[in-house]
Amino acid sequence: MDGNDGLELPVADAELPFDPDTTTIADRDVFDSLEPAVQEWWLEEFGEFVPENGGFFTPPQRGAIPNVHAGTNTLICAPTGSGKTLASFTAIIDELYRRDRESSDVDGRSPSARETASPGGLENSVYCLYVSPLKSLANDIHRNLTVPLEGIESVVDRRDGEGMGEIRHAIRHGDTDDSERQKMLEETPHILNTTPETLAILLNSPKFREKLRTVEYVIVDEIHSLAAGKRGTHLSVSLERLESMAHGEITRIGCSATIEPLEEVAEFLVGRREPGGPSRDYEIVDARFAREFDIELECPTDDLINTPREVVQDRFYRMLHDHIQAHTNTLVFTNTRSGAERVLHNLRERFDAYDEDNSGCHHGSLSKEVRQDIEGRLKSGNLDVVTSSTSLELGIDMPHVDLVVQVGSPKSVASLLQRVGRAGHRVGQTVTGRVIALDRDELLECAVMLKKAEEGFVDSVSIPENAQDVAAQHVYGMAIAEIRPEADLKATLRRAYPYRNYDEAEYESLMRYLTADYAGLEEKNVYAKVWRDENDPPDGQHHHEAFPVGEPLIGKRGRLARVIYMTNIGTIPDSFTCDVYTRASDEWVGQLDENYLDTLEKGDVFVLGGDHFEFRYRRGSKVYVDRTSARPTVPSWYSERLPLSYDLGREILAFQGELLERYAAGGPPRVRAWLREFPLDDDSVRAIARLFDHQCRYAGIESVSTPDRLAVEVVRDREEYERHYYVHSMYGRKVNDGFSRLLAYRCAQEATANVRVAVADNGFVLSMPLNRKVDLEGILADLEAEQVRDDLRASLSGTDLLQRYFRINATRALMILKRYKGYEKSASEQQVSSEMLLGFAEDLDDFAVIEETYREILEDKLNVDEIEAIVAAIDAGEIDLARQPLDSPTPRAFGLATLSASDVVLAEDESAALQSFHERVLEEIGEESLAGITTGSDEE
Repeated sequence: MDGNDGLELPVADAELPFDPDTTTIADRDVFDSLEPAVQEWWLEEFGEFVPENGGFFTPPQRGAIPNVHAGTNTLICAPTGSGKTLASFTAIIDELYRRDRESSDVDGRSPSARETASPGGLENSVYCLYVSPLKSLANDIHRNLTVPLEGIESVVDRRDGEGMGEIRHAIRHGDTDDSERQKMLEETPHILNTTPETLAILLNSPKFREKLRTVEYVIVDEIHSLAAGKRGTHLSVSLERLESMAHGEITRIGCSATIEPLEEVAEFLVGRREPGGPSRDYEIVDARFAREFDIELECPTDDLINTPREVVQDRFYRMLHDHIQAHTNTLVFTNTRSGAERVLHNLRERFDAYDEDNSGCHHGSLSKEVRQDIEGRLKSGNLDVVTSSTSLELGIDMPHVDLVVQVGSPKSVASLLQRVGRAGHRVGQTVTGRVIALDRDELLECAVMLKKAEEGFVDSVSIPENAQDVAAQHVYGMAIAEIRPEADLKATLRRAYPYRNYDEAEYESLMRYLTADYAGLEEKNVYAKVWRDENDPPDGQHHHEAFPVGEPLIGKRGRLARVIYMTNIGTIPDSFTCDVYTRASDEWVGQLDENYLDTLEKGDVFVLGGDHFEFRYRRGSKVYVDRTSARPTVPSWYSERLPLSYDLGREILAFQGELLERYAAGGPPRVRAWLREFPLDDDSVRAIARLFDHQCRYAGIESVSTPDRLAVEVVRDREEYERHYYVHSMYGRKVNDGFSRLLAYRCAQEATANVRVAVADNGFVLSMPLNRKVDLEGILADLEAEQVRDDLRASLSGTDLLQRYFRINATRALMILKRYKGYEKSASEQQVSSEMLLGFAEDLDDFAVIEETYREILEDKLNVDEIEAIVAAIDAGEIDLARQPLDSPTPRAFGLATLSASDVVLAEDESAALQSFHERVLEEIGEESLAGITTGSDEE
């Protein structure tokens, strides 16, 4: 039927919050599929939004509920506040209520329903698993589930005059106490909220794993935050293990606000039916743009170089204050934890409107109690403003937030949409966001980012493949759960999307490690974890009745195997701080986070406690340095900020190419006219136009990188007696880190001198003594894509980066045990153990743990595939190298030239350096070139 013809509602028209005769309802078929009690509750809760939505449901609900009802695997992609959670749960709750109502009838809707239904109603077992990346999100969903479950029960009581069986739901993760866990065995929740790590433990829990055999639905929330890392890899194998033990086929539902490519993420969610075969069937509900976005880029001034820093700061805080006062609840994102603290502190210092009662800060370094207090007050609408780094991107519902302000670049369109999407928490409300840029590089990033967001662009997620450390955990776990055919174990692994290309050589390498099939391994206290053998005949020593004679089997080794597994699995690495000592006097001068140490090479200079130190080496958790007066090469915030996405970097290169075409055709007026098509304020438009006008007047159009040109400027620094190569590779920090290591490795071979490297999102700097000169064009011309991986691997030898990642992977692969017989090794102790093993491991043939260490660094951290593509494009002539010798850095290189000075401690140094560079540029291009730029008139 069309329209509302024949629509039957479970309540009288007079009780409806809308007029069914005049309201268009486009989704009556979805509504008709629900149980009457569920329909009535839905009308009570959401009936007022029917006219606004054009039906009973929001777009993601309209698409997802029928799919889940039909048992179809579904990926739901929709903005925050569009009803994704209910889109996932509604059909499941409806199905469970239907079974309770029809408890005497086992002819349910799906084959899996018929298999598990019983005359007494729902079994004392789990039917639905909800998996969340965050404990706080799992807690929030648990609270939110109470509303529909209790509401529907109330409707049933009111309609039928008698009670109904309870649909139980519970939460289980690392914070769940033993008594609650025991209670779940006795009264098992039908819906269980958990985390990836806890699910892996439950799969090996002898008693509770039996409760999981009835699972029919799995919901993976915020799947985008899992897919790109090893937590997602771990979860994907857990889901295949669950599938293999469940009574029927499991319906998988994935939820995400911002993700791309949708098809790959959907395949990650559903896995394969058979190794090497196609993915399981799935449907995608793409409602990413179901809400209106109002996002604009703002800048405190149109001249971020000449405007005094204190003036920029005053204008920034005034802008921020005005935004907060014009809205009910504002969420402010910064790019570092210290930035979140600093913004809140300055708001309270500058304006009487903010105090501890109506403002707060939230980030991962704060205590659990402080975070929960802020979350509770934010959820209830009692805070006017909260500042955060990344910790509130996901998690709790914040229904009162009506504005999100992003300070600086969030580095990807996906992060921008995820953060801004926290405002306006339902369909029909416009998502309001403001991005405030405080330096020219981020201003450019954000301009492109906001335009691409308007166009529906989302950065691609990269899913790790064939991670040996995660495979080691799961093979060990499966062997512990039960003796099984090796073919079944291998097939379970290969059905998971990240292992779809897992070949026999990789598997054999893993098994050699797990069976300790290396001479000397046990002497290093690394013992066999599993056995593999053919099943003996009935009269043999190792015969297992359940399996045919001669079938290869796998089982666990050791009496403590289960305890070791349960207390050591997981993928989130421990981290620690290192004490810093001077070599000369062994004086303690402070501490450094080990993430920051990943960025340091011998000879790098950094700031600690206001003093300059040169990094020499690390031993375990101790770092040794020399005092120096040299200029810093690595800023202290480097390890904390998110990297620019590779996809967005390429879009910025395309933007620069288009801008140069307009500049060549009509100068700054044409550029400004074009930029006004972007969601930018006037100051942003003028600042970007001025930046490129100065750049082109000073060094020419060839000095700007585009998709088919890589600009390199060579500057002699006579004060430091160094030659700097500024490489304008707008590929993001991950690619630039790898690309710079590759070139530095080749340069060091050619120049026989140490090459210092400084890396940023918009390029990198190679620095070497003036008396050393390299042919960078020749080095790039000689590079071949096939050599990139080997050269980059060679460049990692002996680095702290390699040492740290080996420790992380050795611990993940259970080569180093964090917990054993009641003793817990700290991260620093794990590091000492790993350094004792590293040299030995590197000498072993195809040793799985060291190979995984190199794979993770090269593929996941340094994006080696993209570097190979860039080198191949240079080799094919698709990207030209434009090298230019200059006396001073160009405006586009100012950020690279002052990279080390952009620490708060060195703010004055940065301003002075920028002013000095800027004055040299103005002297070169002449003061008259500034005429007509500052007024913003398009007719000049």
